[in-house]
Amino acid sequence: MGCALMRGVLAADVYQPSQITLFDASKERMAELASELGIGISENVEAAARGAKVLLVAVKPHIVATALAPLRDVLDSSTTVISIAAGVTLSQLEACFSNPVPVVRVMPNTPCLVGESAAAICLGTHADSSHLQQAHQIFDAVGLAVDVEERLMDAVTGLSGSGPAYVYLFIEALSDGGVKMGLPRGVATRLAAQTVLGAAKMVLETGEHPGQLKDQVTSPGGTTIAAIHALEDNAFRGAVMDAVQTAAERSRELSQQ
Repeated sequence: MGCALMRGVLAADVYQPSQITLFDASKERMAELASELGIGISENVEAAARGAKVLLVAVKPHIVATALAPLRDVLDSSTTVISIAAGVTLSQLEACFSNPVPVVRVMPNTPCLVGESAAAICLGTHADSSHLQQAHQIFDAVGLAVDVEERLMDAVTGLSGSGPAYVYLFIEALSDGGVKMGLPRGVATRLAAQTVLGAAKMVLETGEHPGQLKDQVTSPGGTTIAAIHALEDNAFRGAVMDAVQTAAERSRELSQQ
């Protein structure tokens, strides 16, 4: 995810390669990315973070405290810390530093890898609109970013954080249906994926309610309304809503551990 974000901000000219310094526990990975992207690398996290305007924390949630420990007395209000570690709260992040450090928490998702992320952003105690703008510069470069209160982050996790998996499942099911009706697998999967992509763009670009767009495709007595009836018979919408709720509740449980 961190690598995808770097590629995104470089492609969008948010930052130049000379403005980015990377530190990773894997020296091989650092060298590979430095060669590919033309960015700088550092031998330790302190050197990478010292003097940085923005510090992006892109590590697994369970090692955030360990990764930030060397920076406890290094960072101050001149550095914005942006964390994409799922379930790690703003208060937990702020507690990693001895000084008042502006912290921003972001929940992106994996389509960041193709420049189509859906991300939610919330601010810590010491962060203001200027720090929010720094976060938007990064995450608007790789997709869509919205502002939420931290109490809604678990809901974001259940919806867009885990959401790509639900969509992949739906695409696979559409493809299976096409194969059942005689289409070759490759053709069925490409049609299914493009259908989801096109429908999503219609929602985002027209600004119309999904229900209204659905009605525009649904002719009286036609094929689409018959298919929708079959979906409703199988509690399609209820199942999706349950999935979002279950993932959100699990996210809440994990953040409290």
